[in-house]
Amino acid sequence: MRRYLVVANQTLGGDELAKSVRDRMAAGPCEFWVLVPATPAKDLVSPSLPPMGGVPVAVPASAEQGRALAQARLDAALDRLRATGAVADGEVGDLDPMRAIEQSLTRRHFDEILVSTLPARWSRWLRQDLPSRVERKFNLPVSYVSATGG
Repeated sequence: MRRYLVVANQTLGGDELAKSVRDRMAAGPCEFWVLVPATPAKDLVSPSLPPMGGVPVAVPASAEQGRALAQARLDAALDRLRATGAVADGEVGDLDPMRAIEQSLTRRHFDEILVSTLPARWSRWLRQDLPSRVERKFNLPVSYVSATGG
């Protein structure tokens, strides 16, 4: 059985990520671990932008509210994945996506990492070159999924 680590936050409900998951399910038995880095509220995309399929709420003001929003996104994503027949679970991780991934990898084995980001003009993770850095550091295949919407 193949195991996939899905790293996403604001793009969890996006069509592009859903297609990537469906493609992997069609390829054979698999399971998904969804990791949602607890992005600080100040770093979330402006609520005036079109929602990327996440929970439609205003950008929270505190770190605790940012973590709560990440948890709500995770819960909604797991419900959607399970409704399609996927074996899925997950967690809210560290606010630093590299550290969050590293912590998940110390507890679990994965065959591939899917990194889902906002479109390039809004993506902090792409400005940090997260997909390439993850692949180099952890020596695992990384697939990059970009949400549309701008």
